[in-house]
Formats: sequence, structure tokens, C-alpha cells
Amino acid sequence: MRKIIMFIAASALLSGCSVYRNFERPEVETQNLYRDADSLHVEADTASLGDLPWQDVFRDPQLQRLIGQGLESNVDLQSAHLRVEQAAASLMSARLAFLPSLTLSPEGALARYDGVTSKSYGTPLAASWEIDLFGGLHNAKQRSKAALAQSEAYRQAVRTQLIATIADGYYTLLMLDRQLAISRQTAENWKESVETMRSLKEAGMTNEAAVAQSEASYRSIRASIPDLEYRIREAENALCSVLGQAPQAILRGKWDTLALPEKISTGIPLRLLSARPDVQQAEMALASAYYTTNEARAAFYPRITINGTGSWTNSAGAAIANPGKLLLSAVGSLVQPIFNRGLNRAKLRIAKAQQEEALLNFQQSLLDAGREVSDACYRYTQSERKLVERQEQLTALHSSVDATQELMRNSGATYLEVLTAQQSLLAAQLSEVEDRFEQVAAIITLYRALGGGRETELSTSDKE
Repeated sequence: MRKIIMFIAASALLSGCSVYRNFERPEVETQNLYRDADSLHVEADTASLGDLPWQDVFRDPQLQRLIGQGLESNVDLQSAHLRVEQAAASLMSARLAFLPSLTLSPEGALARYDGVTSKSYGTPLAASWEIDLFGGLHNAKQRSKAALAQSEAYRQAVRTQLIATIADGYYTLLMLDRQLAISRQTAENWKESVETMRSLKEAGMTNEAAVAQSEASYRSIRASIPDLEYRIREAENALCSVLGQAPQAILRGKWDTLALPEKISTGIPLRLLSARPDVQQAEMALASAYYTTNEARAAFYPRITINGTGSWTNSAGAAIANPGKLLLSAVGSLVQPIFNRGLNRAKLRIAKAQQEEALLNFQQSLLDAGREVSDACYRYTQSERKLVERQEQLTALHSSVDATQELMRNSGATYLEVLTAQQSLLAAQLSEVEDRFEQVAAIITLYRALGGGRETELSTSDKE
């Protein structure tokens, strides 16, 4: 026994420095994670757009109602919640492994000999307890904790994506509504233009070709309306699917009442480590691989188990003549791996390779996060520039349409010139709505890229 104890103590000293060490986040370079951050029209301070509650980012009451409905009914988010519950149950199982296992097996018997009936009964209780001297159970528990944190990060990623998807679908509907309204108003205007051209023809101020051209233009814009109506119906049905409801009309606001954050901030790049759910997932996958490697190392050391039994028996016909007896026994066992050493080495090599792969995935997830933030910021900046130019274009086209119509009334311009100006104005009006939507979409993408929509700040530590 003394030799066994000495062997155990020596093994513990050799193994304790590695198999009991908790996971620590590796050092990563975040200095230049955002490309050309200084030249973008966004701020980079300690707080970011992703830190805001989604209600402060998406202020439209109808959109807030839809997001709330999606958070309650979306199937993907419900599945993510179930994954968290499964991981929590696995962690509970890993924690219970530290406790002794107990087995109670009541038994009894009747016997008759020479006309005398005798009874015997017993309540044997067996217990088994593995002493976690070499970290096998500890690392299994830590791996389960990392898996739970990983599943929580996955749930948060689904939540963030869901909020962004609902917002994108909602603003797409507002954009299409606005384009439909512009098209319908233009169709009405061009219908009046057809009547005007017919009056001019009767007055001898134009010809049949001009009337036919005006009629064709009017029919062209009328033909584009069903396409927009179909796109609206399709967008409504897609949004209903995300919301977990049957296809139906979506109540919504107006394009002209958009309300989005005035201040756009990305935060410092290092905050992506604690904000982006996919980065958290990758980090917890690395932690899980780290503890798996420690488990593989612990397999080289012996397992110590204490087995005990206890029972209460009574084998007499009467308890007074033969009172019950309490029987107790305990046995300790030590199992040292010998012939499995080659298999254990192979498992350790596999675990180390998987840990290296997880490290690469973690580093890549951070690079991907920086790229997405950089792209969204640049998209927002360029959309601002484009909107300025588009407003100037619209101003010029309105003047062009008014001028060519006046010239045509005075026989100074042909209807082809008027038609060209009108078509250019319509195209610019539709494009201006798309440009504005591009800016809105950039904000939504940036909000998602910064890990917005968090319920609580997820922990990447190893706290109990």
C-alpha cells in the first residue's frame, strides 16, 4: 500500500502541471483588423453599434413587433434553445461523475422445512467512487462547460442573424412599397401625358408617332407594376416563414419615416472577441479541444476507484430470536494502463491535431469578423456618397423634364426629348430608393457583424 501511495503521489506531481491547467485564450493580432478604419465615416471607440439593444437600433414600432414575434416563434431559434438544454444536461452529467454511484438491490426469500416456514431478507447497497487524481473527470467536466458555452454562442448567433434577417426583410418591403408608389404615380402622370399628346395632335402641334410613343411609355410603366407587386408578395411570404407563421400580409410603416441610429460606431477590434457569437463559438471549440487533449493525456495514468458494499440482513423466522446484522466492506482498486498505451498515444496525437485545427479556425473566425465589419463600414460610407450625388442628379432631372415639356408646348422640342427626360427621372427615382436601402442594409449588416442583439454578455471564462 505504501508503494502504491508513493507511486500515486509521484504521478500526480508529474501530471498536475498540465492536465489540471485551465484553458486560456491564445494571443491574437487585432491591431489592423479593420481595413482603413481612419478613413471610414464611422467611429471606433470602446462602445459599438452592436452594444445597443435592438430596440434602440430598429425603432419602427411595426418592426419591433415583428422582431419580438420572431424571437418567440422562429423554429431555428427554438432548436438552438434545445441545443443549449442538451449541453447543460451533459454538463450536469459530467459534474455528477465526481459523486459516488449508489446501487440498492432489496431481496428476500421464503423457505419451508419440516413444516416450519423461515424468512430471510436483505438490503444490499453498493457504492463506487472514482478518485479524480489525474484529471480525467475534471477535463471531461471542463470540456462539457466549453460545449455549453459553445451552444450558447450558437444560440446567440442564431438570434443575431434572426433580428438582422427580419429587419432586412421589413426594410425590403418598405423599399418595394416606395418603388411601387413611384411607379404608380409616374403611370398616372404619363397617362395625363398621353391625353396631352392627343390634344396637341388634334391641334396640329404634333403627329401620330409622338402619340404612339407616349402611349407605349405609359404601357411600359404599367407593365412594371405587376412585377413589383409580385416581389412584394414574395417578400411578405419569405418574412412570414422567418416569423414562423403562414403566408399573409405584413403590417408595416412608411419608407419616408425611417428611423435609424445617427451615430455609427464599430468599437475597438478587440471587442469582437467577446461580442461576435461565431468568434465565441470558435473559441469554445478550441477550449473543448484543449480539454479533450488533456483527457487523452490523463488516460496514460492509472484510475483509482473505491468500491464499497453494505447490507442489512435478517434470516430468522422471528426478529427477537435472530436480530438483523449489518455487514460492511470496502475495497480500493488501481488500474494502470499497460497494453493500451499505443492506442492512448494515437488518441493523444489525434486530440493534438484537432486542437491545432480548432486554433486555426478560431484565428480565421476573427479575420472573417474583421472583414465583415470592414465591408459593412465601407458599404455604408459609399452609400452616403452615392446618395449625395443621386440627389443632385434628381434635382437636375426634374429641371430637365420641366424644361423639355415647356419647350415641346412651344414647339421647341420633340416628344422624344421629353420621353428621354421622363424615363431618366423615373430611373433615378427608383435608384434613389435603392441607394437609401443600400445604406439601411449596411447598418443592418454592421449590426450583425458586431454581434448585435445579445441577450446578455456571454462569458468565455472558466468560472463555475
